[in-house]
Amino acid sequence: MKNYETDATWYYHNGTKHPNGMLLNRFHVFHPSHRPTPYKIYKNTQHVNLILDKNSLGISALDAISTICDVDDSIIPNLETLARILYFSSGITKKIKFPEPLGEVDFRAASCTGALYHIEIYIICSDISGLDAGVYHFDPKHMKLDTIRLGDFRKFVMDSTADEPFVKQSPVILIFTDIFSRNSIKYQSREYRHAFWDCGTILANTLAITSVHNIPSKVVTGFVDSQISHLLGLDIKEEAPIAILPLGITSQETPVDTTLPEVNIETVASDYEIEYPEINSMHESSCLLTRADVSSWRHQITREHKESTKLIPLAESIKSEESLEKTIIKRGSTRKFSLEPITFKQLSTILSKTTSGIDADFVNHSFLSDIYIIANAVEGLESGSYYYVKERNSLEQLRKGNFRNASGNLGLDQDLPYDASVTIFFMIDLDKILKQFGNRGYRVAQLDAAITGGKMYLASYALGLGATGLTFYDDIVTNFFSPHAENKETMFLIAIGKKEKPT
Repeated sequence: MKNYETDATWYYHNGTKHPNGMLLNRFHVFHPSHRPTPYKIYKNTQHVNLILDKNSLGISALDAISTICDVDDSIIPNLETLARILYFSSGITKKIKFPEPLGEVDFRAASCTGALYHIEIYIICSDISGLDAGVYHFDPKHMKLDTIRLGDFRKFVMDSTADEPFVKQSPVILIFTDIFSRNSIKYQSREYRHAFWDCGTILANTLAITSVHNIPSKVVTGFVDSQISHLLGLDIKEEAPIAILPLGITSQETPVDTTLPEVNIETVASDYEIEYPEINSMHESSCLLTRADVSSWRHQITREHKESTKLIPLAESIKSEESLEKTIIKRGSTRKFSLEPITFKQLSTILSKTTSGIDADFVNHSFLSDIYIIANAVEGLESGSYYYVKERNSLEQLRKGNFRNASGNLGLDQDLPYDASVTIFFMIDLDKILKQFGNRGYRVAQLDAAITGGKMYLASYALGLGATGLTFYDDIVTNFFSPHAENKETMFLIAIGKKEKPT
C-alpha cells in the first residue's frame, strides 16, 4: 500500500524545512493584494440561514478545553446548537480595516497561518430539529448552510471509515477540508503542513464548544479519502478532506442508499489557481484507498514515558471564570509582546489545562507530541530550556540560561519569539509515527500538535495573556533541544506572553 512507502513523507518534510528546503523558493514573495477570497462560494444553491446566539452558557474556557465529554445517553444537537458550534469554530469574530490594497479583513474564531482561511467545514446529518437530513457547506461570511445534497448520507461516511463505532452512532458529522491554493499562494509547498496546523486550531475550538454543550465527539483521521471527496463533490486536486468529527449520539437507524449521484453545483472560481505538485503528491501518498486499508490502519497508540530528572512540579492552576464564548471572541494572534514576565502559575495552568488529551482514532484521551519550552521571562521559574513531563505534571530542566536570542532565532529570526515570555515547541519522533501509521501518520502528528496548540491559544487569552503561532527553523530546533530531542521533528510552535500595551 502506497501509504506505507514513507520515503514520500521524508521527501516532503525535508524539502519544506526552513531555511533551505529544496521544495521552497527562498526568493518567493507574497503581496497582500494577491490574497485570495477566503470563502468558498456556491452559485445558485438553496441555503439555510443560521440564527446565532453568542451568549455564554456559563462554562469557563479553561474547563471547556480540559474536559472530554463522555456521555452514553442519546444527545442530538439542534440547528441552533449547530450554529453555535460552527460560529465558535470558524465564524467571523472581528473585522479590521487595513490600508489598501488589503482593505477590510474578516478574522475568524480560530487562528490561521497568514489569515488565509483555507479550511472549510461541511456537515452531514440526519433529520435534526430545525434542519433536514442532508450534506451542507458552512458559509461563515453570511452565517448560512449551502445545501449540497438532501437526504441522510451518513452511511457513506460510515462506509468510508470502515464503520468506525463513534461515526455509526452520530446524528451530525463535521468534515474539515483544505483548499490548497488559498494558502500555498503565500507559503508554497509548506502549505500541506499548514493544512493540519490550521485545521487543528479550529478543532481545538470545536472540541471546546461541544464540551460546553455536553456533546460527545471524536476526531477521526482514518477514512477512504476518495469516498468522502465524492460525497462532498470535491476536486481532490484542489480541495481535500483531512479530518472528520462526528458529534452526538443517536439510536436512529441510518438508511441504506447505494446511489450517490455527482454533485453538479457550480462554485465561484478561485482568484488564483497556483499548483504545487508536491502538495498533491504528499496528499495522495497518505491516502487510504479501501475499507480494508482503513480497518488495518486504525489503531490507538500511547505516549512513551521517559525517565526524567531535575523535576520541577507545576504550580496549582489558576481558576479563571471567563467563559469560552468570550475568550474565543476576543482571541487574536498577538502582533507584539512586551518583555514583562508571566507567572509560573500562568504557565502551569496553560500546560495542565491543555494537555488532558483528545478522543481520537489514533489516541485515547491523550496526545502524541513531546512539549519543549524556552522560558525567557517566567516569574518563579529560572530562565532556561525545559521538557514538560505530563505524567508527573512537572518540568524537567534541560539547560539554565538566558536563551532569548535562541528563542528568536528558532522562530525564524522574528521579534515575536524573542519578546515572548515562553516559546513552546511540539516535537515528535516522526520515524516511529510513520512506522505505526505510514504517510498518514504525518497528518496525525501535525494535527495532534495543532489541537493542543490551539487549546494553548485559548488558555492564554482566558488568562489575559497573548499568544501567536509561528513557523521555525526545523533542524535548528532539534539541535537546540538535543540530546534530549535527538531524532525528533518539530510539528508546531506557539509563543506566549503579555501583550504590549498600546501607547
